[in-house]
Amino acid sequence: MRYRLTFITGVAVGYVLGARAGRERYEQLRKSAQRVAQNPAVRNTVEAAALTGRKAATRAFDKVGDRMPGPVADRVRSRREERAMEDDDWGTSNT
Repeated sequence: MRYRLTFITGVAVGYVLGARAGRERYEQLRKSAQRVAQNPAVRNTVEAAALTGRKAATRAFDKVGDRMPGPVADRVRSRREERAMEDDDWGTSNT
């Protein structure tokens, strides 16, 4: 209950402070975030981190996959197949 109350208090404080800052400040922050997200260096770093995470997850699944419950293992395999068929939506794979 204490964590829930802390979370609700944080949301309320954030809402009040955000409302005081106004729409103009919100738009400034949004545009800054978009500029950062569209930066090629940031995009490549995100893609590299995702690839590293997928490789680590694959190695872990290969080691313990046979000890996982059937439905979980099936879901992981289906996600692998889906991922293999998807194109790179970042457009930075060949850079």
